Amino acid sequence: MRIVIPGGTGQVGGILRRRYAAAGHDVVVLSRHPETLEPGVRHRSWDGRTVGDWAEELDGADLVVNLAGRTVSCRYTDEHLRQMMDSRVDSTRAVGQALELAARPPAVWLQMSTATIYADRRDAPHDEATGIIGGHEPHVPAYWEFSVRIAREWEAAQQEATLPHTRRVALRAAMVMSPDRGGVFDYLSWMARLGLGGPVAGGGQYVSWIHGDDFCRAVDLLAERSDLEGPVNLAAPDPLPQRELMRELRGAWGGRPGLPATRAMAEIGAWVLRTDTELLLKSRRVVPGRLLDAGFAFEHPTWAGAAADLVAGVRERRRP
Repeated sequence: MRIVIPGGTGQVGGILRRRYAAAGHDVVVLSRHPETLEPGVRHRSWDGRTVGDWAEELDGADLVVNLAGRTVSCRYTDEHLRQMMDSRVDSTRAVGQALELAARPPAVWLQMSTATIYADRRDAPHDEATGIIGGHEPHVPAYWEFSVRIAREWEAAQQEATLPHTRRVALRAAMVMSPDRGGVFDYLSWMARLGLGGPVAGGGQYVSWIHGDDFCRAVDLLAERSDLEGPVNLAAPDPLPQRELMRELRGAWGGRPGLPATRAMAEIGAWVLRTDTELLLKSRRVVPGRLLDAGFAFEHPTWAGAAADLVAGVRERRRP
């Protein structure tokens, strides 16, 4: 198969492109900055806004998985929030416009979205049928609404193109955990090993996550199942409070201590690390209703087992 991955140079893109290349597929990555990738992966430049020569890769392709978008690990300044919005919406529109022009568009367009679209909630989980879209919670900082707005406009942009022969799926992904350097698991493990991985602001906020292997397997399922379209939650069935998630992670690293942090301490830490506390404090309690209904079986359904596997992966990566 020919598989086109716009924005495929990041952590999640790396997981997917390596898997597809190893399976012998023709993998094409679109990004702004050309770089040498794995054997079997071709690179095409694009600006993430306009249709260019790269669009020829979509004509006759079997699958497009659009992951493009500015990282959310940054300070939420007005400029950064605009960049987060524009990079997602503009790139999604460009993919849609290119697909409209293709004589033989791919049968499936999987479009990255985010579990952050759901409301901050601790009392019950969000699935696709009953989940509450966020943006109006009275108990959270007002600027958190912009993250939900980004997600809603991101998903809406996928629906703008007229594509009668292409099935569209929005991937409402939780945090994708892999042993790779620079990913979210790497950051959480760094905190745990330093003894900083304790409860943050009480630690009652839920964390939704998915193991990278299960993310790839879910993408495979969604590419194959012609009856699945629209929003799909990509999250393990075991979201858990932040204090429990970090306790299990510290245990996987050998039982490290975990110093607690107040909200004020989290604000200072986020400022030092040039990130935002929403990533730590928003409760994301999301479950994979549609995946489970489709018969998807998680290889890593619980965080304890996933954390142990990921720590083993990190140790294997570091081995000389």
